[in-house]
Amino acid sequence: MTHQLSRREARQIAVRAQLLDAHRPAGLLDVVRGLTLLQLDPTAAVAPSAHLVAWSRLGREYAPADLEEAVEQRSLVELRGMIRAAEDIPLYRAEMAEWPGEPGGWRHQRAEWVRANDDCRRDILDRLAADGPLPSRDLPDTCAVPWKSSGWTNNRNVTQLLEILVQAGEVAVAGRRGGERRWDLASRVYPDAAVPDAAEAKRRRDERRLASLGIARGRAAECPVEPQDVGEAGEPAVVEGVKGVWRVDSRQLARLGRPFEGRVALLSPFDRLVYDRRRTAELFGFDYQLEMYKPVAKRRWGYYALPILAGDRLVGKVDTIADRASGVLRVHAVHEDADLDHEAVLGELVSLAAWLRLDPPEEILSVK
Repeated sequence: MTHQLSRREARQIAVRAQLLDAHRPAGLLDVVRGLTLLQLDPTAAVAPSAHLVAWSRLGREYAPADLEEAVEQRSLVELRGMIRAAEDIPLYRAEMAEWPGEPGGWRHQRAEWVRANDDCRRDILDRLAADGPLPSRDLPDTCAVPWKSSGWTNNRNVTQLLEILVQAGEVAVAGRRGGERRWDLASRVYPDAAVPDAAEAKRRRDERRLASLGIARGRAAECPVEPQDVGEAGEPAVVEGVKGVWRVDSRQLARLGRPFEGRVALLSPFDRLVYDRRRTAELFGFDYQLEMYKPVAKRRWGYYALPILAGDRLVGKVDTIADRASGVLRVHAVHEDADLDHEAVLGELVSLAAWLRLDPPEEILSVK
């Protein structure tokens, strides 16, 4: 059966799945298990995205040290720029076990480069076995064939080799100090758990991704590291006024009969609720782009504008920045896409300032 959904129902499914309704998760592990990931991004105009996403779910109870501690204790694991629950790692080790996969393509080109530098690979593994975890600058560069690139990675032999060895399942990020990754043997970092075969692992990854999104396309454009589609997971549905067929998590369908309780939340530009800009436009009618890479004159909303969620609607963006030198959370403007509860938005900004240990804005400076 293909389910018939209104846009409002589709939005409520997405918001509930992303843990952004009025019922907050119990703690950080519940957040990561529910979302399947926290994306690491170093931009700290307000706060690094992983921390901002966690704060949006947990509020003032969340402390950045919680994430660092969880990674140190191995309940959370960093994998290719994403923080994931340790129990999910076997679903990715299945892919590592088959590296580089089918012949041809960039994976095999990288595998050939590693084979040409097998002595360096062995030197790095031996050093990590003896002294790990270590930062990349403490690992030997004995590559016979330098890494060639037209960009900033040219001749960055050790870091490129480590990235490939992560994909092959031989090394892993054991934690960070001052933002710098520390590397170790994967066998010391990843849980000692059974690894399913590749087909079963993909099926379960699709199911986990759909559970975190609530509603998604079965097929979508390829996206690095974390896909935006979910294959055959869930149940088929169509959304009123939107072309094509969606896949919906059956547990979220069962919740549609319950009253929806929403709240106001400020979101990271990398938040999974808005990360897929096409899905955001189709379901929420919300136009948004991260503009920090645009020239100032071409920005509509600001360097690092935070989307504003109100219930099951995305209603605007707040152009704000953490002015740590002055100790103030500055608000340049609020861009209003729909009717805003200004007091509720200001309340979230005050809460954000308190969490950042900054003085709060006294008022919203302007509405555009």
